[in-house]
Amino acid sequence: MKKIGILFGMEDTFPQAFIDRVNSKNEKGIIAEAVAIDKVVQNQDGEYAVIIDRISQDVPFYRAYLKNAALTGTNVINNPFWWSADDKFFNNALADTLGVPLPNTVILPSAEHPTDTTGKSFRNLKYPMDWEGIFQYIGFPAYMKPYAGGGWKNVYRLENIEEFWEKHQETGQLVMMLQEEIVFTEYFRVYCLGCKAVRIMQYEPRNPHHLRYVIDGPPVDKKLLATIKDYTLRLCKGLGYDFNTVEFAVRDGIPYAIDFGNPAPDAELTSVGAENFEWVVEEAAKMAIAAAKKQKAGKMNLTWGTFIKEAAAGK
Repeated sequence: MKKIGILFGMEDTFPQAFIDRVNSKNEKGIIAEAVAIDKVVQNQDGEYAVIIDRISQDVPFYRAYLKNAALTGTNVINNPFWWSADDKFFNNALADTLGVPLPNTVILPSAEHPTDTTGKSFRNLKYPMDWEGIFQYIGFPAYMKPYAGGGWKNVYRLENIEEFWEKHQETGQLVMMLQEEIVFTEYFRVYCLGCKAVRIMQYEPRNPHHLRYVIDGPPVDKKLLATIKDYTLRLCKGLGYDFNTVEFAVRDGIPYAIDFGNPAPDAELTSVGAENFEWVVEEAAKMAIAAAKKQKAGKMNLTWGTFIKEAAAGK
């Protein structure tokens, strides 16, 4: 019997719906359940063929458990090693190599010294930094947001240089990105599962969270939708994320990738709406079942992005 587990935290609707959907398909030799952990011993596990990870970004213990499980043969979705190494600034740099349009973006040193460091720890930074060049490259208004994180936390819209200096001081030890504002006419959030199943959703990020997914929105140009799908697949295959969302802001008909490293994307019924919820539950169930069927006990079964695979192959 191959077991599919889901590891989750505060979610109320998606985890049980996923479990029920997998089990309703009555696939021979496959069952789904909530992951249950009573101990974690090095290089021992093997209980689950597949685990859908929805929480380890917030619980380091879970991340360590998943790495150990992957070593013993579990296909963890998403890959916990890559997820640990990844960040949103690198996402942007990789996307640029993949030919996906992006807002101009820079990364900034934290406003406060990290714990256990002093000014002597930063002697490789030029002082002052080329702030004039940075501001000319980005322009204002601009957005400032953490290089690692999500959920629209600690995101600032900045009107000018003075506001930048004021707000940057509020960010403490967070490492922030400064990003060009894309004044958009259309905005989309896109689910991508298994690096192949794509659902493009009209989205309004300026609305309250529960009203951001647009229902019965205006018609969208088919060529634009095809381009968004193409860029979504490029990004997810490059990063190697089997369960991800990508956000695009459309300016002058061009979709700019705004945020595309979301390995535990929102899938709650109350926020994504009934139709989107049904789609993601069904596609996640199909993806997990397919992964369980392909899983080989005791082998490495993780998905790796083309960036890693090509680098390992010396391409």
